Amino acid sequence: MDHEDFRINSEDEMEVDDNEEVPEDKRKVYIPGVSRPLNEDEEWEFDPEAYHFFHTFETTKPCLSFDVILDEDGDNRSTYPLSLFLVGGSQNEEKRKNELYVMKLKNLYGFEHEKKGGEDDSDDDESSSESEDEDTQPIDGHGDTAAAGAGKKRKEKPKDAILHSATIDHSGNVNRIKEARLGVSSICAVWNDVGKVQLWNLTEAVRTVDQMDGGTQNHKMLKQVPLYTFDHKIEGYGLGWSPLTPGLLASGDQKNKIYIHNMGEGGAWKSNATPLTGHNDSVEDLQWSYTEANLLTSASVDKSIRLWDVRAKPKDACVCVVENAHDSDVNVISWNPNDPYIVSGGDDGVLKVWTLRSFQQKFPVATFKHHKAPITSVEWCPTESATFIASGEDDQATIWDLALETESGEAGETVADVPPQLLFVHMGQKEIKEVHWHRQIPGLAITTSLTGFNVFRTISV
Repeated sequence: MDHEDFRINSEDEMEVDDNEEVPEDKRKVYIPGVSRPLNEDEEWEFDPEAYHFFHTFETTKPCLSFDVILDEDGDNRSTYPLSLFLVGGSQNEEKRKNELYVMKLKNLYGFEHEKKGGEDDSDDDESSSESEDEDTQPIDGHGDTAAAGAGKKRKEKPKDAILHSATIDHSGNVNRIKEARLGVSSICAVWNDVGKVQLWNLTEAVRTVDQMDGGTQNHKMLKQVPLYTFDHKIEGYGLGWSPLTPGLLASGDQKNKIYIHNMGEGGAWKSNATPLTGHNDSVEDLQWSYTEANLLTSASVDKSIRLWDVRAKPKDACVCVVENAHDSDVNVISWNPNDPYIVSGGDDGVLKVWTLRSFQQKFPVATFKHHKAPITSVEWCPTESATFIASGEDDQATIWDLALETESGEAGETVADVPPQLLFVHMGQKEIKEVHWHRQIPGLAITTSLTGFNVFRTISV
């Protein structure tokens, strides 16, 4: 069971010389909240054996919300080097000086233990993480760090990750950003802190970064205006595209209102005049069903989760309410794309798994408590139906596998006070805000925090 990607020397539990390094076979997996706290003179030690690959990068301004952009490189790809497209929105003290970042990260190689037989190792550079530029700093000698939006470049090494980016000026901090493919266009919806939901066409920016060449960093600024703006007149966070109906979007605000937006003929956008109401506090997250085109779920600060049928009149649209779904604010929800499960996370640090039947019974089918602070993000893995990833304000990103319950009960080592379904713990970032799986690269996860982005694939998924 791979609970951790970083290890510490457990010197409290053995007698060693102060200058003697603890042998590898004497080191223990560090489990946050279970193992002892770190001492002041201790630091995380990154364990590359727990990953197939791990890269880091950062934007010039923190991006606390992002999404994966679907690309034309195909599904289920695993051949190195890998590449991916992302869109993120910044948060800046001067609200008018924010940006949308469209990024292409490429030349992503795995660690040596991931190499397949017959690969050419002649150009491998063991020191590829040693920075030659002030803008790039490696983490513990593993992975590559790049910066989006930076003007400096450095000499490219054979195994350096390459980051190309384009920025679009945006007024207001970005609370939430969601991408969707509409025909041949890449569109993103943006919730900002000036009370507006805006739609942006990212197609030109994606084409721009895809055509960039040379250097480990390259950047271009683009001038653009939003396709559509809807003014909630108050800030909000809930935002979700329908996976079944192209151009169908829901947004929820701090005044408890949920609006439905859709693209009509000729590409004209419209929003419903009468919102869905029923929550008693801020709508924090929205997710559409992957099997029922008209079914929407919402999570709220009022501790409840609601199900809506958007075909009905707004006053009749709520078809199920789970009051006190969590002991405090319900922050995030995710609908499983393959099985009829929904996972929710709250300020209580608890993760709960639901089905439509258990919603009606007002009781989850599973409850997991590991995080020591509010849950900030959660998402089901698109390729492993029993697996989801979550993040919390305790600076942890955790991967869970529901299928491990039976197996762990029959055989295998278990760790005290750790749920058997806890598959992996990823750490090393400060204030992790969002996590996403890549929908076209199995097992690839991305996390964002105040200290930048991590892109990785563990040996567990």
